Amino acid sequence: MIRLTPGAARWVPPRLLSRALSLVVPTAWATAAVVYRLTCPLARDDALGARLVSSAVLCTVITGVVMHVRRGMLRELRRTRRIAEAAQSALLRPPPPRVDGLAVAAVHLSADRGARIGGDLYDVIATEHGVRVVIGDVRGHGLAAVPTVAALLGSFREAAHDEADLEGVLRRLERALARHLHERAPAGSDPVTGEEFVTVLLLEILPDGEMRALNCGHPWPHLLTGARAEPLARADPLPLLGPFPLPAELPAVPCRRLLPGDVLVLHTDGAEEARDAEGRFFPLRDVLTEAARTHPLTPQAVLRTVLTALLRHTAGPPKDDVALLILGNERHIRHSAPDLRPCTHATGDHLRFPA
Repeated sequence: MIRLTPGAARWVPPRLLSRALSLVVPTAWATAAVVYRLTCPLARDDALGARLVSSAVLCTVITGVVMHVRRGMLRELRRTRRIAEAAQSALLRPPPPRVDGLAVAAVHLSADRGARIGGDLYDVIATEHGVRVVIGDVRGHGLAAVPTVAALLGSFREAAHDEADLEGVLRRLERALARHLHERAPAGSDPVTGEEFVTVLLLEILPDGEMRALNCGHPWPHLLTGARAEPLARADPLPLLGPFPLPAELPAVPCRRLLPGDVLVLHTDGAEEARDAEGRFFPLRDVLTEAARTHPLTPQAVLRTVLTALLRHTAGPPKDDVALLILGNERHIRHSAPDLRPCTHATGDHLRFPA
């Protein structure tokens, strides 16, 4: 036999107590209706006036119960939303406004309404090996692709610090994806036969602006310099992560330098493939060329230009996930006053669409 101490007997689980309290008001309204029906003479009177009074009492009781239930549901919805926002921010966390002398601006638009994350991923980390950047696109979109995004980002955040070169980082991502697909695959099936794949671009930016990259089927970034927008490199990409093993040798592709004042725009294919009502693709290259002529040329200004043009082109949120990660080299650039504004990090729920 279990004996409860007096203190234990008085303790009630908070969730159980909350549920019990939530029933107090509906029970009180129902009790009032029953008491009225049993004790009030008007409730048993068949006259028109008495029936109207009884109907009014019944409507009041029902309205009170509905309003109470509605308030409880709204409280639970707000609580669930806060939890979801905290979880989403921890997974695809907004990058800081500056990373080792580089200004940063980022945006992610999810194909699922109300979500802040989807099938696109990115991150920027300052390491002893330089600033390391990842951007990628998981097959599929919306919340269904989030588990794969979580597996890859978790691996990158560890490997970026541990591995001395980009080849080691990419191989760690490949192993993390293989483990993830194996865990998700049904028993006895081949995890690769599901045609799961990820496009990934790894970038390393050294203190002098020199850049190296490894690209697994991802769109090359654009470098905005001298009022021009040019691809960062034109080398053929490596195979996609997932369906095929990586080559035995993975030499990083040397890229142009990111000089002070230059801006680098990384994006997923959702930006290039966004269509308007007539089926025309978004002219990303033209928009970036226009953005390169803005003064001052900052990641925040470029992000505003591209995002405004994209949402005008699609007349609302795009049908696929879109990620934009923009870096500006502010090293050796002096400012009259420090810019303490937070990094631009927008989601589909907080955007005003241009007319």
